[in-house]
Amino acid sequence: MFWNDISPLLRATALLALFVLVTTTLSLAGDPSALTWTQFRPTTALPPRAGFATAYDPVSQKVVIFGGSDASGQQLNETWTFDGTTWAQVQTSVAPGARSAAAMAYDRKTHKLVLFGGFLGFAFLNDTWLWDGATSTWTQANPTTVPKGATNPMLFTDPANGRVDMFGGYQGRFYSRDMWQWTGTDWRLLSPTTTPYPRSGAVATPDPIRKNVVLFGGISDNWIVQNTWTWDGKDWTQQNPTTQPDVLYFTTGGFNPVLKEVVVFGGGSAGVDQSGTWAWTGTDWTQLTPAKSPARREQFGTLWDPTSRQFLIFGGDVFNSNTVYGDTWRLTGQ
Repeated sequence: MFWNDISPLLRATALLALFVLVTTTLSLAGDPSALTWTQFRPTTALPPRAGFATAYDPVSQKVVIFGGSDASGQQLNETWTFDGTTWAQVQTSVAPGARSAAAMAYDRKTHKLVLFGGFLGFAFLNDTWLWDGATSTWTQANPTTVPKGATNPMLFTDPANGRVDMFGGYQGRFYSRDMWQWTGTDWRLLSPTTTPYPRSGAVATPDPIRKNVVLFGGISDNWIVQNTWTWDGKDWTQQNPTTQPDVLYFTTGGFNPVLKEVVVFGGGSAGVDQSGTWAWTGTDWTQLTPAKSPARREQFGTLWDPTSRQFLIFGGDVFNSNTVYGDTWRLTGQ
């Protein structure tokens, strides 16, 4: 298979996250034709990088990213935050080791971000780290039960109990369909009745209106990933949309509270990076047509920033090229 021949060094991403800038008017939700992507120029820019882990931290009210690789291919162990106006590097006395293709999500019970996995060189990592936004510190967790090391697993906040759940990932020889939950001190293997096909690098985004998590696409050992699933905290359900994107991988999605939809930008598709914008309505996918779009890319960050009320994308790279981005974009309704 073509994808099995590609080194994780070239095809790994952990980016996991999405962004949409929301205007305060209801006309944005009622008139999707008003949408456009606008490049935002923060006081301090994010240095070019791709394949980093990202999540919003409600405690510090900042976007947090960790790791990834720069334009030279060097893997990083830097922590950066975004407060809605500027990017800032956070110096910590203790930090996870350098890595790409890790994933991160917020645990509402412990009020910490949970970071897991990724790779360094050819090593698949299985360590767990906790970010405390109140003190801006990293702490390595010491769980009794440790999942296998994986790249691009999907981490997300469970819609039922607020814990961090993890699905899938690439484990070096196989793509996983395992489902794990972080208890606050340990990993617990879940056993839902139904699980999606094994994959990594998929969109996995909580939808607070419908109280589920939306899973789409990803990469696997074949193309049985062009499908949409939802997780309600107890089981997975495959959806049957009339329309859906082509297979997308190494991208993320975020819920836009004004559009009331999960929004997805870009990602890879059959070896070609994309620049399209899609929205999940709860029953179907719709391709949005913003007046302007960022350059095509994968392995970037995407999320809704509640503090600045912006839906953002930042960073990323172009497959099979030396192009690595450090730009920041927001979806606006001007």
